[in-house]
Amino acid sequence: MPETDLDLLIRAAHEAGRIATRYSGREAQRWDKPDGAGPVTEADLAVNAMLEHMLPTARPGYGWLSEETEDSAARLNRDRVFIVDPIDGTRSFADGSRTWAHALAVAERGVVTAAVIYLPMRGLLFSAVTGGGAFLNGDPIRVSAPADLAQAHILAARPNLLPEHWIGRTPPAFQRDYRPSLAYRLALVAQGRFDGMLTLRPSWEWDIAAGDLILREAGGLCTDRFGAPLRFNNARPRLAGVIAGGYTVHGGLAAALDPAGTGISAH
Repeated sequence: MPETDLDLLIRAAHEAGRIATRYSGREAQRWDKPDGAGPVTEADLAVNAMLEHMLPTARPGYGWLSEETEDSAARLNRDRVFIVDPIDGTRSFADGSRTWAHALAVAERGVVTAAVIYLPMRGLLFSAVTGGGAFLNGDPIRVSAPADLAQAHILAARPNLLPEHWIGRTPPAFQRDYRPSLAYRLALVAQGRFDGMLTLRPSWEWDIAAGDLILREAGGLCTDRFGAPLRFNNARPRLAGVIAGGYTVHGGLAAALDPAGTGISAH
C-alpha cells in the first residue's frame, strides 16, 4: 500500500528528531540571520538538509517551502507543497530547553491537508489529515470549550495585550501564558490544554501551517487576526497574525480586536 502524505511526514519527523537530538543546544554552532531574522544553528541546517532530500524525493511533484531554504517561485506552480520549519523555537533549542518542535505540513491549493508537529525532547507527536481528526501520540484530541473568554487561558506574548490592538484600548480579561514555539502553541490549543492562541504580528507560513490543520481537525477555528481563513503557499509566505481556539474563544478574541491595529509590536 502506498505511503500516505501523513505517514511520510511522521517518518520524516522522527528522523528529524533523531538528528536534532544529537546536538546539545547550548554547544551547537549558532549564527544570527541577517536583518534581525533570528538565530539558526547547525542542528536547524542538518535537519533541513535531511528533509529537503527525503520529502521531495518521495514526492517529486510537490513544491518546497522551508525556513532554512532560500525561497523559489517554482513552488507557486505546484498544486501541492511541503511547508516546513526544521526547528520551530530555535532560541529555545539553543538555550537548552525542551520546548522546540519540528513542524511539517503538506498544503494543496493553499489548504493544509496533512500535518505533524513533533517535540522529540518531550515525546509528543501531534498529527492530522483532512477529515481524519487530530491526534497526540495516536490518541484523539479536542479543543476545550470554556463558557466565555473571561474564563479562558490564552497563549500570547505580552505585547499582544498593548492597548492599541484592542477596541476601546481595553484588552479582554483572560489568563495569559506563553510558549516560544508557535507550532507548539497551536498544538496545545488543539489538545485542549489551553483555550486559545493569539499572535498579532505577521507570521511565517512554516510556523503556522501544521498547527492550522491540527487545530481545525481538533474542532477549533484558526484564522488570521482579521478573521479570514488562512491560505498557504503565498508568493510572500507571511500571514496577518493568527487567532486560534474553540469557536467561543475565537469569536471573543476576534470581536475585541481593533481591525485598525497594525500588530507591528506584538509577538
